[in-house]
Amino acid sequence: MKTSSIFTKGTMAFLLLSALSFTACKKEASQTQDEETATIESAESNSEAEAAFDDVFDNTMGIGAEANGEDLGITAGVGIYGRMEGGNIVGRVDSIRCFTISVVPQTPGVFPKTVTINFGDGCKGRDGKIRKGKIITVYTGPMRIPGSKATTTFENYKVDSLKVQGTHEVTNNSISNNRIFTTKVIAGKLTWDSGRWIAWGGVRTVAQLEGNGTPLWPLDDVFAITGGGRGENSRGKSWGHEVIEPLIKKFTCRWISKGVLRIRVNNTNGLLVFG
Repeated sequence: MKTSSIFTKGTMAFLLLSALSFTACKKEASQTQDEETATIESAESNSEAEAAFDDVFDNTMGIGAEANGEDLGITAGVGIYGRMEGGNIVGRVDSIRCFTISVVPQTPGVFPKTVTINFGDGCKGRDGKIRKGKIITVYTGPMRIPGSKATTTFENYKVDSLKVQGTHEVTNNSISNNRIFTTKVIAGKLTWDSGRWIAWGGVRTVAQLEGNGTPLWPLDDVFAITGGGRGENSRGKSWGHEVIEPLIKKFTCRWISKGVLRIRVNNTNGLLVFG
């Protein structure tokens, strides 16, 4: 049985929703409205968790040459950073000094480096969200270099009414001319001011299969995604997913073209096959 789904940053969330559509097309006698509702709630929770930690990835991997002349990240310009001033990166949003980023040690080439993004009591980003607290990342080396790792923790960090906790890791596992990056969330937890919470963890590896030799030309890029994760929320719902066969995604196509995903929502299990 096959289906197609749009590939977005909240990959597993939409896959869970695809699974819902899949089961809805062929209901079994045991399928109940409660089970479908649980699937939707689990997909929404998974999407929220993916989005929160993808935001962490963008910001921690967004440090460019502003960091004392060193490119620590891999997506310079994607994050929320301003320019380096006197050893600190100073962010400006709507011409207002908003946050600072400190780099320790400042000596070029000396690692590990600890980078602290301090949003203080509140900082409105370009995305309109208010961030508070600190994101603290330890880099073992520039992330463009294979073997480098960035480990992020949080100190009273909030995005609007959402508090983010846990550990976020990014590792450059690239080999030869093949770029490979693995992200891991350990004991992740999102808590809203209302008391609602999501506990989440997972591992995702993205390997570039084709197009490595043309870094400035993305149209020939092909990626393979592997990994899995699990979570639960304050509503008593739990879910999990695991890539059985790598999910293949071409840059030029909106759809995953190949792969197999195993999905569990509460006590219901199933496979999602792309082809």
